Amino acid sequence: MLLRNKTNLYFTNKFVILYIKLYFLMEKETVVKTILVTGGTTFVSKYVAEYFAEHAYEVYVLNRNTKPQVEGVTLIEGDRHELGDRLKKMHFDVVADITAYNARDIAGLCDAIGSFQQYLMISSSAVYPEYGIQPFQEDSPKAENKFWGTYGTDKTEAENELLKRIPDAYILRPPYLYGPMNNVYREAFVFDCAKSDRKFYLPGDGEMKLQFFHVKDLCRFMEILIETKPQEHIFNVGNAESISIKEWVTMCYNCFHKNPEFVKVSKNIEQRNYFSFYDYEYALDVQKQQQLLPDTVPLADGLMECSSWYMDHENEVKKKPYLQYIEEHMQNGTWY
Repeated sequence: MLLRNKTNLYFTNKFVILYIKLYFLMEKETVVKTILVTGGTTFVSKYVAEYFAEHAYEVYVLNRNTKPQVEGVTLIEGDRHELGDRLKKMHFDVVADITAYNARDIAGLCDAIGSFQQYLMISSSAVYPEYGIQPFQEDSPKAENKFWGTYGTDKTEAENELLKRIPDAYILRPPYLYGPMNNVYREAFVFDCAKSDRKFYLPGDGEMKLQFFHVKDLCRFMEILIETKPQEHIFNVGNAESISIKEWVTMCYNCFHKNPEFVKVSKNIEQRNYFSFYDYEYALDVQKQQQLLPDTVPLADGLMECSSWYMDHENEVKKKPYLQYIEEHMQNGTWY
């Protein structure tokens, strides 16, 4: 009888301990983190806001409310430079600064927010000069890039201001971002050519390399930083492998079950007049990112997703007159 009671007591205690462990585990998992996303209505910031709302974060977006808001977020309407004391009594677990383009943007927001635990800023690969040694590493020298001009130098100043104020902030430097909600006329331009069965006017031999990063992977990596708090704080992010223009265009045409017919264009023709990218090849070293996020969306799959989105949201893309230039200047034989 005594043995039975001891046995029952043993199993009862084990059950209680297990119950307590499960209770605290559930409590930990149900803690909802608050995240402030600057912007929230256009491409990257919109995707970020939607992603974290769908991943059980309490999402606040800071914008001027001039465009529709994504579902499941709380709007803080206003200009980031004119917030006054509106955020002084608010605390955020995470600040995701997607729309910081210069030092003033950083200073204004940091001065306005009451408190926060983590700060993530989306910077750019444009901080690296075009003449630098490639692939660019996180500690590579930063300077003006002749293709990106003040956009790159302003991003550098924003980084410097942020690190001066918040030394443990996280800074991400992506290459060309793509994905659903992209309002920049890049893959959408090629989609238009494919839909219309147009020949594609290819810069030179089409072997110039491009490096991409799906906006979903950007969000996944941000979430990893939030959850794991790694010691490194500055990361190049992007697909490990670059792709040639010719391969990329072919992938875009394949989204419509078509293959492009190429027309090679001389380097004497300014590339940005008829194509979505500068005549500038660069590569980021993303080994640090890969240690935390080894898998990324395959480019072909990502482009297929983009094409599906574009078919229903063509009016949301800011188109540029590439086709007009081709029709007016290149179909009469002046392209070679």
